[in-house]
Amino acid sequence: MPAVTVRNIPEKTHRALKVRAAKNGRSTEAEIRIILEEAVASRRPLKIGAELAAFGQRFGGVDLKIARDKTPAKPAPFA
Repeated sequence: MPAVTVRNIPEKTHRALKVRAAKNGRSTEAEIRIILEEAVASRRPLKIGAELAAFGQRFGGVDLKIARDKTPAKPAPFA
């Protein structure tokens, strides 16, 4: 598992981390992990299809008339 070292944390910040960890019944290291995970976690999952549709609508949308090709696929030759 990756490790990160953070140097030169102000004493006030270090004390606050220790107090917060103690209040939550965790070690300081565990508390820092929780804080980092929450900081980088997405607030809402990215739904790429919805994002692309919204992007297209901003430019007037596109009306595609595409029919699915139901012809069976041919196996790739391995020679």
